[in-house]
Amino acid sequence: MTQISSDTRKENEGTAVEAGSKATERFTASGKLARLDVPQERVSLLAGAAIKAINDIAVAHEVTYEEYNALKAWLIKVGTDGEWPLFLDVWLEHTIEDVNTQERPGTVGSIEGPYYVPGAPELPTPATVEMREDEEGTPLLFKGRFTDTDGNPITGAQVEIWHADAAGFYSQYAPGLPEWLFRATVKADENGYFEINTMRPAPYQIPTEGACGQLISAAGWHAWRPAHLHIKVSAPGYQPVIQQLYFPGDPHNEDDIASAVKPELILDPAPRTDDGAGEEAVYDYVLAKEGQTK
Repeated sequence: MTQISSDTRKENEGTAVEAGSKATERFTASGKLARLDVPQERVSLLAGAAIKAINDIAVAHEVTYEEYNALKAWLIKVGTDGEWPLFLDVWLEHTIEDVNTQERPGTVGSIEGPYYVPGAPELPTPATVEMREDEEGTPLLFKGRFTDTDGNPITGAQVEIWHADAAGFYSQYAPGLPEWLFRATVKADENGYFEINTMRPAPYQIPTEGACGQLISAAGWHAWRPAHLHIKVSAPGYQPVIQQLYFPGDPHNEDDIASAVKPELILDPAPRTDDGAGEEAVYDYVLAKEGQTK
């Protein structure tokens, strides 16, 4: 359960370029590009609007050639660093998610981000995700139930969970970590209940030594994301929901660099009610049937 990477470097010795390249490789291999079927009229509309918006900015703010060339060099660096998935997921995906889920009833969603890995080990509930024997942090029991919009239990539901460790790093995106650290696919029981034992993650900065970090530094922004659990829930015949769940009191809930925090996504942890140590957080899921709208 504690498979160790052959990479002997510590997790904080990874680089933004390595993480960005992995994110780019995974997106390319995900098959999402294979489903691209956008009508010519739609491409013309969206591309034309984007190009016009950029030109309008140049006029409104009297962009100089020095600034234009700096932009050109930076865009090239985003590509060579492999950070387009990071850039788009941090600064654009929250809007795309809002637009695409506004008519879906039930549980509120959020962005997926660039660090999802398919094929995490499948575990029955109650489950314990992979972790190291000396794992730092506060134990967390995450549990809940699946129902449909009429309150009926859902069978066949599952929870994919992934998150950073107590140092703010993700397995498979930083060196020296077990392959499936804090990653699992947990099957709910026949009544829709699930329980997942994990550890409370830490806030972290998005990679700052690459192109995205260069932009953040030049603009005088911060690079912090509040602590969060990544969740992807699904069940046959129901619309999937992707989330990031946050913790109360995190100073970056109000100024998340990715603008992804919503009030409905903040957990309410409490001391565990069983004999276990740490905290427990209850979060129930209401899924809409395929094709169902508000």
